[in-house]
Amino acid sequence: MKPVILSADGDSVVYTVPDAVADNLEAYCMEFCCEWLWHSPDAGKYRVNGVVCYNEQDFINYLNTYRFPEEPSALIRNLGWTGLGETLPPEYRDLPYFNF
Repeated sequence: MKPVILSADGDSVVYTVPDAVADNLEAYCMEFCCEWLWHSPDAGKYRVNGVVCYNEQDFINYLNTYRFPEEPSALIRNLGWTGLGETLPPEYRDLPYFNF
């Protein structure tokens, strides 16, 4: 498990995720928001009037339920607003980051 930072145009939040996700964060995030949310029958609750409504916690739930239930991701720390990663504390600046 490795730490990453996720946001959805709000607070930057540090989570631990499986190594495969951390090492390919953009690919997993894009799969979630561009494929799974739009096409999976399990994602119907996120589709409202032709748009998808979700945040970074929904991505974590997706990982924990559908992709890596044997390696659950977890919240470590909410860093608050960081200007979409522009003002991260120094100890977090080298972590993979994705804004939904």
